[in-house]
Amino acid sequence: MKDDKLHQLFEKFQHDFDVETPNHGHKNRFLEKLNAQNNTQTIVAEKTNKNLWKPFLGIAATIVLLITLAFSFNTEPKIQDLASVSPEMANTQNFFTSVIAEELEKINSERTPETEALIKDAMSQMEILEIEYSQLKIDLTESGNDKRVIHAMIDNFWNRINILKSVLENIEGIKTFKLNTDETINTI
Repeated sequence: MKDDKLHQLFEKFQHDFDVETPNHGHKNRFLEKLNAQNNTQTIVAEKTNKNLWKPFLGIAATIVLLITLAFSFNTEPKIQDLASVSPEMANTQNFFTSVIAEELEKINSERTPETEALIKDAMSQMEILEIEYSQLKIDLTESGNDKRVIHAMIDNFWNRINILKSVLENIEGIKTFKLNTDETINTI
């Protein structure tokens, strides 16, 4: 039934349809226009894709700028040590560090299997004092060169020197004991 109505409609308008043939080259002109339209759409799509990234690039640049500013303004003060307090304290620190270096050299030159445990114990005590000194440097920075912290730093250096001197005395005692033992064995 529906097909009949459709056929009747086409029969009614049959002479009204455009039945003329197109001009020569119509197909080529149509394809050129179609290709031009496709190229335009491709260019517009590429521009749209590029335009989509612009806001994200702006946001990323803003974030990088904010992070850079945060790090440049939020720099922590440099940790101070005894040398940063005054020239006299710099000389004091240089004196202590040179004495400690000399004592360490002496101890390392006296290293033997008999003294190894003694030296190892002394080095662990030195590490503890070094950790304490690192904390004292932080305290000095935070306190604004408080004299009590400066004195504690100097005491820390003295404690290190005393440990090293004590180790050297004990090494000398071990050497003397070994020498006496060897003499006794050789005389018997």
